[in-house]
Amino acid sequence: MQKLTPFLWFDDDLEEALAFYASVFPDTEVVAASRAGDGPAAPLFMARFRLLGQELLAINGGPLFPFTEAFSLFVDCEDQAEVDRLWEALTEGGEPGRCGWLKDRFGLSWQIVPRRLGELMGDPDPVRAARVRDAMLAMDRLDVAGLEAAHAGAA
Repeated sequence: MQKLTPFLWFDDDLEEALAFYASVFPDTEVVAASRAGDGPAAPLFMARFRLLGQELLAINGGPLFPFTEAFSLFVDCEDQAEVDRLWEALTEGGEPGRCGWLKDRFGLSWQIVPRRLGELMGDPDPVRAARVRDAMLAMDRLDVAGLEAAHAGAA
């Protein structure tokens, strides 16, 4: 068990969220779950689950504490195809944001970021890195080709 585990507070749709995340991230696994009552038909109360290798805890806690952008899950994407796939899936019923951020249909914020962004922004040339930063700030879904063009000074 990891020592530090993010804890997510859902209103009353934790079970639906887990099914959705499993459809988006096939390696999602519910490690443990407890129900608010007897039997499998009782509503899910709490779950420990693994998402992209990270364990999280979640509760159906009611409407007191909705998600905010102050907390997000950052996904390091291999390439544009992965960015596009995750962006499309996670914004379905949710809403796109700026700079690779989005909210899924449960209100949870995600950052869908191509690994190439870090490489380009890490350029020791501050002018090139600044062009990449500025291009990123103008984007919703991050576009690797656009970031690379900005880095090269072609944007």
